[in-house]
Amino acid sequence: MAKKKLPFLNRELSWLYFNERVLQEAADETVPLIERIKFLSIFSSNLDEFYRVRVATLNRLANLNEKAKALLGFNPKKVLNEIKNIVVKHERRFESIFQATLITELAQNRIFILNHTQLNVARGEFVRNHFRDKILSNLVPIMIDGNKPFPELKDRALYFFVHLSKKGQAKSNKYALLELPESISRFLVLPETNDLKFIILLEDIIKYCLDDIFYVFSYNQIDAYAIQLTRDAELDIDNSISDKFIDELRKSLDKRKRGKPMRLLYDGDMSFDMLSFLVNKLKVGIDGLIPGNKYHRFGDFIAFPNVGSKELEYAPSIPLKVNGLHRTESIFKKMLERDYVVHLPYQSYDYIILFLREAAIDPKVEEINITLYRLAENSKVINALINAAKNGKTVNCLLELKARFDEHANIYWTNRLMEEGVNVNYGLTDYKVHSKICLVKRKDKGKVSYYANLATGNFNEKTARIYCDHSIFTTKKEITSELLKLFNALNKRTVAKGFKHLIVSPIDSRNRMYGLIEREIKFANAGKPAYMILKVNSLADEGIVEKLYEASNAGVQIKLIVRGICCLVPGVAGFSENITVISIIDKFLEHARVFIFGNNEKEEMYLSSADLMSRNFEHRVEVGFPVLDAEVRQEIRDIIEFQLQDNVKARSINKANDNKYRKNRLNTKVRAQVQTYNYLKNKHQ
Repeated sequence: MAKKKLPFLNRELSWLYFNERVLQEAADETVPLIERIKFLSIFSSNLDEFYRVRVATLNRLANLNEKAKALLGFNPKKVLNEIKNIVVKHERRFESIFQATLITELAQNRIFILNHTQLNVARGEFVRNHFRDKILSNLVPIMIDGNKPFPELKDRALYFFVHLSKKGQAKSNKYALLELPESISRFLVLPETNDLKFIILLEDIIKYCLDDIFYVFSYNQIDAYAIQLTRDAELDIDNSISDKFIDELRKSLDKRKRGKPMRLLYDGDMSFDMLSFLVNKLKVGIDGLIPGNKYHRFGDFIAFPNVGSKELEYAPSIPLKVNGLHRTESIFKKMLERDYVVHLPYQSYDYIILFLREAAIDPKVEEINITLYRLAENSKVINALINAAKNGKTVNCLLELKARFDEHANIYWTNRLMEEGVNVNYGLTDYKVHSKICLVKRKDKGKVSYYANLATGNFNEKTARIYCDHSIFTTKKEITSELLKLFNALNKRTVAKGFKHLIVSPIDSRNRMYGLIEREIKFANAGKPAYMILKVNSLADEGIVEKLYEASNAGVQIKLIVRGICCLVPGVAGFSENITVISIIDKFLEHARVFIFGNNEKEEMYLSSADLMSRNFEHRVEVGFPVLDAEVRQEIRDIIEFQLQDNVKARSINKANDNKYRKNRLNTKVRAQVQTYNYLKNKHQ
């Protein structure tokens, strides 16, 4: 009998359904107005990266022969067509939310975004003076000559495609290209009038002053339309780690700027003749043509100024304390008593900085080992490591240069650390090091002890203010002895084997996860209680999906919390009848990876740096670790329970992919992030 085909949603389509959930937040009337604009910004930035990476990959795959496509499991061209249909629908929804809803609500709050046709004489004079003082010198138009190569458009840069004409003289028409400078703010706040606030965008300032730019010509009609080109951003680097690696990476980053065009966003009001001219010159495929609104690179709207009341934004959350840890007491001393967990962003990231700071200044600390992936711009983590080296500690830092879109920053930090005497290992040949681990060696009266910090998120104090993660301090030998073994291998640019407590990719994490799932299957088959609760950012690995279907069919009760991609399809007869999936999109970004297994009423919990994706199992160094302290485990379990009960921001993931908000089956509303903050506040204050 032929094996039934597994229900498996294409990961790119699943990602688009996730981004639709971000768009839902922008449409949610209960979300403060300025925050809704920011969700539009996040949606736009997400889509930019999606085209630069995922669509770029599909375009490469589209040229495969039929046999290769069969091995792939889907037709890339068909998926690209589906992507375009969904994206065009989302762009229309985006435009409707922004123009019909948010612009109107801004006006109700006496805030007006003016375009270039809406300026009165006084505001027009203010804008023109600002343009001449601050903007004009940064603009250099390029006149388009049909007989010469078209200028190379930068990835994601904003341009005006300009049409210059004279009435009654069609043959005199000319085209020009104008790049909008990134160094100038997109937003200009105009003088207030009668308690009315006015904002104008850079694009409309330039449109209002086009005659100041092209005054040397005698054209009497000048029309400008915004365009933005997104290019293939995948790196093409030699797979070697050597002293020349950083130079190779720099060259590859330069290539990224000139990658193949993936998407052309254009103002839908542009004439067909102008669009045809552009398409012909840029060689953009039909799948990459996306009619958009007048304002592209909407990611910049993350900095949209709030000129209204404080109620238009989320109230800032004051970072909470952790009971037992104090700024003026040794964290190392407290760790000897028991494990501690910091729940970010609800509790302060300062505890992680204080841990590193203490390691840097404690005369009994001899060595610090740490893996770094993404860092804050002015990193306190880096400063602590540099000070540790200056204080004579041996500091071994594995800084992953291949962290996508953070390569430039990580090259800078690598050079800075090396200059200050830190031993920098910038990655392994075949794998990205994505783990978030730190181990401190301390020697007191001849006795060596180890102090560890392991987390689900990066050592990054900036993202720690908006990413929900768990960061654990422990001195338990089961953890520290295996971390020492792992760091000894990583410092030699290899990965160790044979861990009992840690779950380490790419060595054994797949087999360990399979084993934990199979254990629940055995309990279910024996008629014993069997369940799993898995929380991840993405679930896309076919092997794991198949194993979860097997567990569901055995009667294991499976609850999944998946923020982003979910290729598993719940509720399918014969496959996933015992699986439910929710996705939570809210004020903070749900980022923690938590794996809970019933284990015949002896519940086990693991935290990890890894999602359930093939790359996390096979192409990255990831570290999962058991939560051994009962109190820490209970706190995380309580937080997970709030998320499972969420009936405000949780969406049900189902076969229809309709992103419906979860129905309220309780008498009260449960919003997990609010519940979590209040829970920790009551427990720790």
